[in-house]
Amino acid sequence: MNEPAWVQHAIWWHVYPLGFIGAEKAATAEPAAMHRLLDLVPWLDYAVELGASGLALGPVFASETHGYDTTDYFRIDARLGTSEDFDTLVREAHRRGLRILLDGVFNHTGRSFTPFQDVLTDGPGAATASWFTLDWPDGAGPGTEPGYRDFEGHHHLVALNHDEPAVADFVVDVMEHWLRRGADGWRLDAAYAVPARFWASVTARVHASHPDAYFVGEYIHGDYASEVRDGGLDSATQYELWKAVWSSLNDANLFELAAALERHNALLGSFAPLTFLGNHDVTRIASRLTDPALLPHAVAVLLTVGGTPSIYYGDEQGYRGIKEDRAGGDDDVRPLFPPAPGNLSPVGRPVFDVHQELIGVRRRHPWLHRARTEVLQLSNEVLAYRVAVEGPEALVVALNLSSDAQPVPATGPLSVLAGQATLDASSGRATLPPRAWAVLG
Repeated sequence: MNEPAWVQHAIWWHVYPLGFIGAEKAATAEPAAMHRLLDLVPWLDYAVELGASGLALGPVFASETHGYDTTDYFRIDARLGTSEDFDTLVREAHRRGLRILLDGVFNHTGRSFTPFQDVLTDGPGAATASWFTLDWPDGAGPGTEPGYRDFEGHHHLVALNHDEPAVADFVVDVMEHWLRRGADGWRLDAAYAVPARFWASVTARVHASHPDAYFVGEYIHGDYASEVRDGGLDSATQYELWKAVWSSLNDANLFELAAALERHNALLGSFAPLTFLGNHDVTRIASRLTDPALLPHAVAVLLTVGGTPSIYYGDEQGYRGIKEDRAGGDDDVRPLFPPAPGNLSPVGRPVFDVHQELIGVRRRHPWLHRARTEVLQLSNEVLAYRVAVEGPEALVVALNLSSDAQPVPATGPLSVLAGQATLDASSGRATLPPRAWAVLG
């Protein structure tokens, strides 16, 4: 609960830069275009119009292919531009009140990472041999390739040895370098694969010089609260809630969502999770939903429950994309964006408007960041919950998946802040049209 104060107001617009600007699929000494990172600048006003308060960037550092195989943590990928281009993007973002979150891949590296190349060149005597978990054949010498621990069977991703103090020193240096250049925080990729004690030592040292830095770890499952506490982190990715939102809408089983909200309440007792409907690793919400007409219901949940919301670029336009388990299977969810907002198809505008409307509600009620939910009405197809913190302020959120109008509780002097509902003050009820949602406050 020691997150920086500014995070209470954070709503991220999450961009995967290599896809957004149409970069080559692999590193090249001669990219087809230079300074592509600056292509994001025309989109900063769009992020502000959406209602976001921060830009969460996918990998921007030199890498072999997709950015998660980093080769030089102190250099911007040549396919994106230069460090000066990064400085310009940060300056323009900050001028608009947008924070910058960087994606740090500190569990593993690409094979071209210089400390690993030194191992391949110098053999067991390499100064950086202790940075990795290596298995040397008998008689190994310079030029011998050892066996090594990789990331989840991906042999081109070399796992770092997080028991090696020099690795912690290196990660601290990287983090502080980019924080000095204006970044506001770090998303820690594959944080679940790294010992919590490593994160704790690193974050403590970085916080000493950058107390307002924000650290969110990627955790897919497990004891989120313990990982955040033991790692000295501020937050973790809330995959449990992500899954419950689309699954409950697809199955017309809002009991699943209600159960996930109870678990979410428990997490909010110790930290504010990073909530999302989409990211660079999952099928887009508009493709995941059996009935895309229920997309606004999902957005309503995202932007009314406690946590720090993140909106993946294109989701706010209703983009579709399916992640597949194959080479290139992420491409569909990491697409090229148009040169400027004016080039977007008008087809996506209604989805944008829903996001903007609900972000507006959240920006007017910043206490939602740490608010808990209380279920007021629950069936397979109808869910109404009250969301509140200590004090008089509260909202009521209602979801109707049925083909009939449905009454829900609406006690108090409520009005419709977003969505559709008809209020009856005398009965203390509101009626939602078929397949509708509403936020009352």
